[in-house]
Parts: sequence; structure tokens; C-alpha cells
Amino acid sequence: MATFSISNYFTVLTFIIFHFKILAADQSSSFSFKSFGKDPNFVSNIALYGDARVANDGSWVQLTNSVGGSAGKVMYKKPIKLVEGKVRNFASFSTYFSFSMSHENGDGLAFVMVPRSFNVNVLDNSSFGVSLGLEKSNRGAVAVEFDTFKDAKYGDLNGNHVGVDVGSLVSVKARNLSSANLVLNNGEKLHSWIDYEASSKRLEIRLNQSSSTRPEDPLLSYSIDLSKLWNDEDLFVGLSSSNRNSSQTCFIYSWNFKLRQVPNWMHSQPLDPEAVAKNPKPMTTAHKSSNCFWRVLAVFIFGGACGALTASCVLYLWTILGDRRPVAPEECGVHPVDFEYKKFKVAVDEEAVKVGKK
Repeated sequence: MATFSISNYFTVLTFIIFHFKILAADQSSSFSFKSFGKDPNFVSNIALYGDARVANDGSWVQLTNSVGGSAGKVMYKKPIKLVEGKVRNFASFSTYFSFSMSHENGDGLAFVMVPRSFNVNVLDNSSFGVSLGLEKSNRGAVAVEFDTFKDAKYGDLNGNHVGVDVGSLVSVKARNLSSANLVLNNGEKLHSWIDYEASSKRLEIRLNQSSSTRPEDPLLSYSIDLSKLWNDEDLFVGLSSSNRNSSQTCFIYSWNFKLRQVPNWMHSQPLDPEAVAKNPKPMTTAHKSSNCFWRVLAVFIFGGACGALTASCVLYLWTILGDRRPVAPEECGVHPVDFEYKKFKVAVDEEAVKVGKK
């Protein structure tokens, strides 16, 4: 019978608690739309601006029309909360969307993130959809642009690039997609993954023609501390497009967003040396540290007790069920059988004869 230690059960119990806490955090600020208009939550969760409309019987959203100066946006109505708790744990997030753009050279498409204080309603009057107010130097706005127009005014690489915009239409970092054998405006469906890891303060962008293959290496990565940019403010996220003066059309086929918040007790918080220098309170700090120690100790004792109780129950049940042996009726028992010497001898002799004949 296998031996189980209390530490193993405590580890499993801790993992289960952590898993459920992650699920609870994700449900509040995560969404997924695979067919937009056909989703029952579409109307209550998604807002359309400008020329954006649901098309093809609700299968996708068309952001721009085939006329010059068309612009459209889709925004998730509910604010995204990236900061949790009094200790300001900043969450990581991931978003995926599939899209296509026709062959003309317009302003392309952008995934945008703006603080809650930003007036999203002004988008109806914006003729430059990708900007989302960035032309006004809005420091809180961040966008990942998939641009199909080379605008020398903003230092664009070419008419086929992806870039990161922070408070300005001038990209802080960009990548030529032609070098990766990708074309944004060839009319084919493309798939993009955008991830932000709060621990490393790193934004990564991936792009592929197949939804089943998420590239291991990002096309573009950029180091940025979004917690300093947005502080405690909630965000709105969306997808925005403009065709400038062309007839470029842009379609969004699916879109999801997932927030990944790590519970406070799973990691320590960095020490702010400036705060300590300004407020030297050794007695108060020691008192708080003492309280923290006892709280942590209480958590471990409680967790250990739960783990021990679980282990005891499992071992008890295993002992009862595992040590059971099948009991046969007495009349069916196994009894020794005596063979007569003559029979045994004959058997040996016959076998010897057979061997001798070979």
C-alpha cells in the first residue's frame, strides 16, 4: 500500500484553493465572443460606435464600410479592473481576436485600452478610428496597431506593420510584418494574441494565419509598467478601425479577453525604500510584522489541520477497502490432494519414453 504524507495532501489542498480563487477573479472581467450577434450576451456587453455593425446574420462585426472616411469601433461595456486589494496587485491579461482587411491601404485595425475617465462617446465623431483620441496626446491610452498605411507624419515603417502606441500615434516600438511573411490586407483571416505579464511588465504581440497554432515566440514585445500608467483606474478595451480615404473594409470574427489575477497571499510585495525613509516607524512596523507573522502562522496551522484531516480520512478509507480479502465458503476451500505413487510414476515413465524417441 502506498504511503501518503501530510505535506502532499496540504500541497494538493493549497493548489485547489488557489485554482478556485483564480476562477473567481477571472469571471468578473473576462469575456468571449465567438460569433458576436449570435451570442446572448452580445447586446448587454458590447457597444458599437461609428459605422460598426453586426453582419452575416450575426456571425461577425463589420467595422468599416467600403467608402472613404469610414470608421467603427467595438467596445466592451463593462470596465476592466486590473488592480485588486489594498496592496494593489496588478493583474496580467490576455486577449485574442480574429480579423481580416481588404486589399486597400487604410489605417488598419487597433486593439485599444483606455482609462475609465476617457470619454468613449467621442469616438462617434472621430474620423481616424485607430487613434482613439491618441492624436490629442492622451497619456492614458494604449493601442496595438495593425497598420496598412505608411504615414510619414508618424514615422511608420511601411504599409504592413504592427506597433505599440502609448499616448501618441508615434509607435514606441514597431515590427515590419513583411519580414515575417505576413500580410495584413490580403483579405484573409488573421489571428492575433496580445498578452501582458504584470510580473515581468512585458507586453507581447503574436500573429498567425492559423487559429490552431499560437506562435511560441512573439512578433513584437515591449517592456512597460502599466500599473504606473493607469494607477488604480479601471479600463475599457475595444477594437477600432478606420479606412482613411480608401474603401478598405475590416471585419472582426471573434474576440475574447481574460484577466489573470494572482491572490495576494501567493506572492510578497516589493518594499518601497522611499516610503520607509519618509516614515521611519520601527515600533509600528514591528507590530505589523508581528501581526502578519501570526496571521501567516494561523493560515498554515489551519491548512495543516485541514490537510491532516483529509489525509486521515483517505488513509482510513484506503485501509478499510484496501486490506479487504475475498472470503471463500468453507466447502469451496482449497485442500491438499494426494497423488498415488503409481500414477506419478507412469506419468514420468511415459514422458521419458517420449523424450527418448526424439
